[in-house]
Amino acid sequence: MNRLRVTPGPVLTLTAMWLSTRALMLWLITHSGGRLLGGGSVTREVWRLYFHWYGVLAHGSFPAHDTLWQYPPGAGAVLLAPGLLPGLTYFQAFVLLTLAVDALTGAALVRAGTRPGRSLLGAAVWTGGLPLLLHLPLARYDVQVTALAVLSLLASARSPRAGGVFAALGALVKVWPALVLLGMPRGRPARSAWTWAAWTAITCLALLAACLTHPFSFLREQGGRGVQLESLGGTALNLARHAGWSGRVRYRYGAMELVGPHVHAVATASLALTAVSFGLLVLWRVRARHWSEATPYDAALSAVLLFTVTSRVISPQYLIWLIGLAAVCLTSRHTSQRPVAVLVLAAAALSTVAYPLCYREIIGGTWPGCLLMLARNGLLTAGTVLSFVRLWQAARPPAEKIAPATEPHPDSHRLPKRALSAS
Repeated sequence: MNRLRVTPGPVLTLTAMWLSTRALMLWLITHSGGRLLGGGSVTREVWRLYFHWYGVLAHGSFPAHDTLWQYPPGAGAVLLAPGLLPGLTYFQAFVLLTLAVDALTGAALVRAGTRPGRSLLGAAVWTGGLPLLLHLPLARYDVQVTALAVLSLLASARSPRAGGVFAALGALVKVWPALVLLGMPRGRPARSAWTWAAWTAITCLALLAACLTHPFSFLREQGGRGVQLESLGGTALNLARHAGWSGRVRYRYGAMELVGPHVHAVATASLALTAVSFGLLVLWRVRARHWSEATPYDAALSAVLLFTVTSRVISPQYLIWLIGLAAVCLTSRHTSQRPVAVLVLAAAALSTVAYPLCYREIIGGTWPGCLLMLARNGLLTAGTVLSFVRLWQAARPPAEKIAPATEPHPDSHRLPKRALSAS
């Protein structure tokens, strides 16, 4: 059997790139107390908030009355995991596990990229794209969630069942990985993936509910969220401050939110746009006629972009999701999302400038801060529109090649076949 030989050079280069960039990220996390790096605000979420939740979870309950707890029950399992590593502080164990999951994701993308007809560009995007967010990815559990989404997409090509299982596990930690099943090919693959996802979710929810009390308390807090400063609606309101809008910034539900007149209307408009986005995705799936190996990947990136851009909250760690999904798209040479991946990486770089480097400007609503968020969100919006348009166009059936028709003989209905051949 003939197999495509993969030269070790690109893989070794990616390995060296991963080791060097992750060493830099670890160095940044040990020096995160510097003013330029946010004065410790990036890492504070782990050693203060996550560790607090860990204590509550370890006593058999979800943080039922904590307004900051807005995550599905599966997040509890992720936050309990660092306690399984002995001899380390919670912070050290969390960073180590996050780094291990990061390496696993990179290895999965390398393996996918070395298959015949595939590309290592996806692994390069993950390896080089994540450090654009500095040390933030190591201080949030979004790397773990993104890993489950990436594994779901990569596994679905060979085993829709495994793809469904990974997607369900990701959705139990943060809801958005459920969107990665949107682009599954019609018929048996889609039914198999969705069925296994449903049974996995039901089984895991039952286990979590049996082990921990108040598993659905997050729904109450999630519904109370307002308009975060870094969202599209937040950017518009922040700009309105320069036109005399009387609102202000307040720390609520774990984020800097805007409060004041018309905020509720902006939040309602965001929810309406999210509903419209869902309708567009359903319409795409109904109208799609052409599937390639890249279609499930492209659909996942487009769907998550749509839901991210129309959300009331666009935290910097959301870019981790988009980088991971863009990386999966670029493992296929048939993807339609290459220019979208460039926009995602550019938005990630600007997100870092906004937080933690210039977050005081964002909170203060200064012109530099407003223009910075306008540029970041502009890139995300442009990427979203371009992603969906290219997804829609790629789903159209390829044009059939029609041979040019010859003009019939004017008297063909009168002449016998022999006469026609002679003429």
